[in-house]
Amino acid sequence: MQRTIYLRPTGFLAAQTETDEGQTWGALPLAGGPLAFAAIEIIRRPSHGTGGRGVGRRISGLSDFFERDWGRDTMQASDIIEALRAPRSRLAGLSLDRPRIMGIVNVTPDSFSDGGQLASAQAAIDHGLRLVEEGADILDIGGESTRPGSDAVPVEEELARVLPVLEGLRSRTEARISVDTRKARVMREAAKAGADILNDVSALTHDPEAMEAAAESGLPVILMHAQGDPKTMNDNPVYDDVALDVFDFLERRIDACVEAGIPKARLVVDPGIGFGKHLPHNVAVLASMSLYHGLGVPVLLGASRKKLIGQLCNVENPRERVSGSIAAALSSVAQGVQIVRVHDVAATRQALAVWAAVTAGSENRVPN
Repeated sequence: MQRTIYLRPTGFLAAQTETDEGQTWGALPLAGGPLAFAAIEIIRRPSHGTGGRGVGRRISGLSDFFERDWGRDTMQASDIIEALRAPRSRLAGLSLDRPRIMGIVNVTPDSFSDGGQLASAQAAIDHGLRLVEEGADILDIGGESTRPGSDAVPVEEELARVLPVLEGLRSRTEARISVDTRKARVMREAAKAGADILNDVSALTHDPEAMEAAAESGLPVILMHAQGDPKTMNDNPVYDDVALDVFDFLERRIDACVEAGIPKARLVVDPGIGFGKHLPHNVAVLASMSLYHGLGVPVLLGASRKKLIGQLCNVENPRERVSGSIAAALSSVAQGVQIVRVHDVAATRQALAVWAAVTAGSENRVPN
């Protein structure tokens, strides 16, 4: 059934805020996390063939929302509300009842921010262990740069970069380890070597065998939206409505994964900041991160040090975009995003600790 309505939760407050009767103040819990939402943005776009134009948007309080006669859209609205409310499954055993930090371990010579910094496996292992000490819950190892304009890396070369680092970290940390790859063979070898999560920027579309490899692995999979191949994806990206188009793509990929035998409980989505998106697209997606909770799976943001921050803040050097990266992370966490993928773990951890204390709103709820 074609989707005609989308619901973006808004009006956030602490999920623990209760009245004396034990009921939330006109709010619903958001995905089992620390936030609740008190209002909904109702987004409609016309069905194909109806002759309608444009996207309609309106904010509704929850009481008005539930009193509304939805007619033929009743099932869609009900399904989305249930997806928004339902607690998320653990990710590789990791609870998602609070924001989690994924630290980036790039073993590539050409990544946009830190390419070539980790020139040896031991340097990458040491870096990963340092990120864990700083507070990373997950380490994401990447052996192929997928920055705009990048070239594909042969599978043997990617394996030679990734596996020694994965094996070295696996024996020395209990942090969850993700492998960032588009290739089925790398997925299979990484699973054998002890990876906990697979992270595919193509949402299992680049390699014809990737879906089968991911299903066979039994591991959670991060599905990212990208329009086109990294080599050309930012040449001329076009969208009808970028936030909704990304939602539709991710929904289709979730359905494809479930059909292929990957349970929805093992899926995570990433709207793909910078992947086939120019500055207005990226800002629109960042402003709509809470929309993606309607997919019923955890949401990841990867905006760390990216070009949009340089464009917004006039900062050319990616390593000088830490403050803007933290702002993007906090903006998304304040919309209920469960995972932030970052270069600067210690700074992000500090920012999240302050955010958590303020959100809790009570000295008795300040995290240890």
